Amino acid sequence: MTAPSTVRSAQSSQSGAGGLRVVVTGATGNVGTSVIQRLSQDPAVNSVLGLARRVPSWRPPKTTWQAADVEQVEADLVRAFDGADAVIHLAWKFQPTHHPAETWRTNILGSMRVFDAVAAAGVPCLVHASSVGAYSPGPKDRTVDESWPTHGWPQAAYTREKAYLERVLDTYEHAHPDVRVVRMRPGFLFKRESASEQRRIFAGRLLPGRLVRKNLIPAVPDLPGLRFQALHTDDAAAAYLAAVTRPVRGAFNLAAGPVVDGPVLAEIFEARSFSTPAAPVRAALAAAWRLRLVPASPDLFDAVLRLPLMDSSRARKELGWEPARTSVEALQEFLAGLRSGSGMATAPLAPGA
Repeated sequence: MTAPSTVRSAQSSQSGAGGLRVVVTGATGNVGTSVIQRLSQDPAVNSVLGLARRVPSWRPPKTTWQAADVEQVEADLVRAFDGADAVIHLAWKFQPTHHPAETWRTNILGSMRVFDAVAAAGVPCLVHASSVGAYSPGPKDRTVDESWPTHGWPQAAYTREKAYLERVLDTYEHAHPDVRVVRMRPGFLFKRESASEQRRIFAGRLLPGRLVRKNLIPAVPDLPGLRFQALHTDDAAAAYLAAVTRPVRGAFNLAAGPVVDGPVLAEIFEARSFSTPAAPVRAALAAAWRLRLVPASPDLFDAVLRLPLMDSSRARKELGWEPARTSVEALQEFLAGLRSGSGMATAPLAPGA
């Protein structure tokens, strides 16, 4: 986009003097909407600029919207970042998994443009959305801290790209020691309003949301390695706000308890759990992916089975962060959103997108 258009909220002109000015890329997605909402409600924040490819009709307080695509070289990110106290970089493309070069252009090249623009604009703080997916395969019987290697699972585009950006930021921090870089590494993020988007991204048409009901799911497979951590997106947003307002830097694991596995999922659905090898499930997913019946690749499934469990002690200590909801509560809210077709008035979260 060569000429970004700007839309100001009615409330933005009423914000008081002083306080922080924060810019958020990818501001209309699952994480972005929660971060925008959290920032706009905090008295320490004076104004928020939300960047997205499509300006939404949603008008939170103190928020200005600007159409910008980080993938486009023409996007004037330096001008958008000028005068900001912090940039929170959330822009990310999950699809199409059949064309990884396309996600690479947005996720890697676009992120590098954001990082360079932060330095060029003299922004003192960059908060980057990394992920548990950046971590190398790790243990499922204990947790690891932020020092665990971040080489991802090389076969999956998502984990490969998250790990690559960790190396980019390693170099970036040496080149720009005046920029306070914070890397957020959350587990799987869920909320009611993201249900429709996440169904489209990962499950596609084969999973009608209204069918995700307790009485329709009699059994849940307990796969070897299927142990992961989940978090409500609003709780992740609280950590992002703390990263902006506190003088911290470095990586932070974000996860709520309990660890989710087959028996926990079975309890959520009031179903029975049964043990089964992962290979048949993986083969079925691979066949469906090749036929373009599901958008999630089997390589991502492989990565999930290998992700380590994270210790979030550093976030609790240095960010003063504590999730308000358990992982089960976050999943239950997401499932309720699937059944009701929940969403928000933004392009990524619109139920009928």
